[in-house]
Formats: sequence, structure tokens, C-alpha cells
Amino acid sequence: MPSYWNRPEADQEATWVDEDQRLWLRSGDIGYVDTDGYLYVVDRKKDMIISGGQNIYPQDLEAVVARHEGVFDVAVIGMSSLTWGETPVALLVPEPNVVLDPAKVKDWANRQLGKQQRLADIILIDDLPRNPNGKILKRELREVFKGREYA
Repeated sequence: MPSYWNRPEADQEATWVDEDQRLWLRSGDIGYVDTDGYLYVVDRKKDMIISGGQNIYPQDLEAVVARHEGVFDVAVIGMSSLTWGETPVALLVPEPNVVLDPAKVKDWANRQLGKQQRLADIILIDDLPRNPNGKILKRELREVFKGREYA
């Protein structure tokens, strides 16, 4: 996109010029450019969880939890932690007609995750809010579960 419509302050905030004078748009996405020049988008900055000074990318944790045979859908969000500032919590929708034990799913997932990535909790929910394009609305999930605090 060339700019925001009638919002020059948003244009200024979202653009950045690198040392080679190339103009970049700061979209809020986290990604990298490989040695062949391909851009890979791996997560959203606003969804990143900072736990004990470590950056945790929810997409990495979601990929692990989604492999569990009883999981239909999953989203990982950061929740307040007295110890770490934020801690990852998985909100998951079980497969139809499947009864999951959240503690067992958490143990299963945490055995596959790095020490800094471990889930503090798994909360079972009926469905995940999505926009018309199918993107999970993590902002809404954070609002619904705001106020929960972990040790």
C-alpha cells in the first residue's frame, strides 16, 4: 500500500528507511528475509509474548499443541504472570466428541517445548473468535481472559 488514507501521522509511524535508503512499511508482522531475498512472515509483533525477558512466538507453541490428536483448534496468548510478567496460555477447542484433560495436554505439549516456551495453562473453550477472513482474533481472547494471573 502506498499510504494510509488521509492519515499522514500513521504513514510516518509505519514507515522506516534503512541504511540503503529503501522505504519499508512496519506492518506489525515479524519475519525475516533469507539469503535468496525471500520474505517469510512468521508471527505478529502484538501477539508476541515477553516472558522473563524472552520473546515467545505463539505460532511456535500453537504448531506443537495442534499436533495433539484431540485438538481441533488452538490459540496461544500471553497472560499476566507475577513471576515472568507474561506467560503463555493455550486456549484450545477439542475435536468434536473428544474429552480432553487440560493437564495431560499441557504436560504432553510442555515435553516438546523449550523451557522458556512452556505453557502455564490450557483452557478448553467451545470456539475461537475469527474475523471474516478466518484469522483468530487474539485481541478478543486477551480481553475475555483479562484479569487472570499466574504465579
